[in-house]
Amino acid sequence: MNPSNNFADLALAEPLLRALAAAGMVVPTPIQAQAIPALLEGRDMLGIAQTGTGKTAAFGLPLLQHLSKRADGLEAKSARALILAPTRELAIQIDVELRKFAKFLGIRHALVFGGVGHQPQIRAMEKGVDILVATPGRLLDHIQAKAIRLDRVAHLVLDEADRMLDMGFVRDVMKIVAMLPAQRQTLLFSATMPDEVAQLSRKLLKEPIRVEVTPEVVTVERIEQKLYRVATADKRHFLIDLLSDAAMERVIVFTRTKHGADRVAEHLARGGVATLALHGNKSQGARQKALAGFKDGSLRVLVATDIAARGIDVADITHVVNFDLPDEPEAYVHRIGRTARAGRSGMAYSLFDAGETARLKAIERLIRRPIPEVATNFRPSIPVARPAKDSPRGELSAREGQPMQEKSKKNRWRGQQRRRAA
Repeated sequence: MNPSNNFADLALAEPLLRALAAAGMVVPTPIQAQAIPALLEGRDMLGIAQTGTGKTAAFGLPLLQHLSKRADGLEAKSARALILAPTRELAIQIDVELRKFAKFLGIRHALVFGGVGHQPQIRAMEKGVDILVATPGRLLDHIQAKAIRLDRVAHLVLDEADRMLDMGFVRDVMKIVAMLPAQRQTLLFSATMPDEVAQLSRKLLKEPIRVEVTPEVVTVERIEQKLYRVATADKRHFLIDLLSDAAMERVIVFTRTKHGADRVAEHLARGGVATLALHGNKSQGARQKALAGFKDGSLRVLVATDIAARGIDVADITHVVNFDLPDEPEAYVHRIGRTARAGRSGMAYSLFDAGETARLKAIERLIRRPIPEVATNFRPSIPVARPAKDSPRGELSAREGQPMQEKSKKNRWRGQQRRRAA
């Protein structure tokens, strides 16, 4: 499909074109040019797009155009369109964007998310709305309290589906979908397409159009990249040494898994580094605390998974550390690009184990250059213990980093204390 030169080419209604002009939006992005005509026809859609590609307008503009043709009045506690988002931050962002586009339309909106009082949200839904933007957990709370009904929803948008699944919302989403009319338009957006998202899309979508937009690759020229060859077992100790550099003022450390993020954050905290982990298993309050601390500088380091890090909007990140190399090479580019915002330069360090060779080669193919390897004199602070029969007196215990001789003395003392107590 040829890209449109302006929004007027996309058969959008005049009030929407006026709102776009007022917002200074003239030329549609690739995802908008591809999605809007199909969505105006009422098609289901699977959209593969990162944040920053203009996807909110891509689904929001045709949605508003459909909703502007309201034949009947609204019904109490009902919504005509439901947009599900994984986090409070994203829900607010979507609501703000849609209100901007609906500036010259008589559209009623409501916004529902956790962490705030129920009553204002219940009041907003009393007379019914055209568009409801919600996070799954709080929406289910309101449904259970009979403050919201979903039997009038004609349009469903599931945004950031991969992040939704990463945060453990799939069961909530399926509960919500089961309450919707079978006849509806359904849109699913995801930045990545793991098997779980592909399965979800097959369950929810009917003969969808697929729109895939690859964002422009972040230019890596302004980012100094370094590769440190470190055994997986030594990476956490090496990271402590690395962070002793005072120039690393505001750092994101990326891990592949949520469990890995927790373990790294705990290790750094024990080493005296102010840090918290950010991933999908964290509560809304914990995520807010981590982000606020990182933004105000009270946390020098944030340990995050790729999907959780999408909610981070901090301009002055000095360093990115890839504790693990990502499975997808594109994720590497997005990670390191967080330290080169607004024309700034940045530093990106990657800790590399021999088992990650295939991932490294895929990254270097994508960025079309080798990542320079830096020699390191690092030695593990806790040596691996030999089998007991070979262990000399005073060797460190692998589990506790404590001399075996001292450990034996403590065990004997504990035994004496127990015998006295008996």
